[in-house]
Amino acid sequence: MSKPSVSVIIRCCNEQEHIGRLLTGIYEQTLNDIEVIIVDSGSTDRTLSIASCFPVIIRTISAQEFSFGHALNVGCKAANGNIIVFASAHVYPTHRRWLETLIAPFNDPKVALTYGKQRGNEMNKFSEHQIFSKWFPEHSLSVQRTPFCNNANAAIPRDLWKIVPYDEGLTGLEDIDWAKRLIGKGYYLAYAAEAEVIHVHNERYMGTLNRYYRESIVFCQLFPEQKFRMKDFLWLWFINTLNDYAHAFRKGKLFGNLLSIPLFRLMQFWGTYRGYAQRDPVSSALRQRFYYPNGLSRPADNGNKPDTSDNDYIDYMKIEKNEKIEQPH
Repeated sequence: MSKPSVSVIIRCCNEQEHIGRLLTGIYEQTLNDIEVIIVDSGSTDRTLSIASCFPVIIRTISAQEFSFGHALNVGCKAANGNIIVFASAHVYPTHRRWLETLIAPFNDPKVALTYGKQRGNEMNKFSEHQIFSKWFPEHSLSVQRTPFCNNANAAIPRDLWKIVPYDEGLTGLEDIDWAKRLIGKGYYLAYAAEAEVIHVHNERYMGTLNRYYRESIVFCQLFPEQKFRMKDFLWLWFINTLNDYAHAFRKGKLFGNLLSIPLFRLMQFWGTYRGYAQRDPVSSALRQRFYYPNGLSRPADNGNKPDTSDNDYIDYMKIEKNEKIEQPH
């Protein structure tokens, strides 16, 4: 076999509802010189049997040795491609040029990492849709000198990983930590809005709290500049809830989200407050991006949509019906 140009690494544990759709989307891509590496940390459902229906490489680690950074390092060590792409097991690309557009910024040798747009589906809570639109705007950015990124849909050169592997001791945000270190070495990031995936989150509210709690612990280590006091928690919960209500009303979705919006935002900011332990780790720019709500003006159509034909979009329903691939319910 010839050496692949791209290695796609998928971390997973009990993802039988989603892994089939992601792998289907990967093997529908315009790039065909790719390999897919599954790093599984103890699945007890049908995740691995579904993945085995595709031509993937499977690496397993125990749940006891799992950390996000360790799983990534295991996958990167097994990778043969010059470019390593990371995809969450519960995302799937919307079109066949996802990989092509995600790795295109590496034509600039100073780009250390690229990341693509994320959107939710009907399973995501309304407030998470708002977060995705805040974190992943419609316009691309070829030179980004702040470390915000997300490994649910991202890519790095393998040679840079050899120099700077992922920190295996972090409880999360290993992607931002890695980006911060590479920016310190003179590189920058690129955001490719055209490289879009659907990111499915259907977690319970306590799962949301734990996610933000775990990640904010790492923020305290990475950005130990200010404080996150009780008044910050109360204000950010209030202003984001109010802003979400306004957006939901404008979209005709307020009635169905009257309870979910304040609950989601409560879990988000209470988890954040607890994790900071009275410390606010983020710089002003990163704080704005992570916590403050979207404006109420309607986004302009800035022309940064994927340059794709109708045939480039993936009709998962048709593929799954024809091939009987197990799908999320």
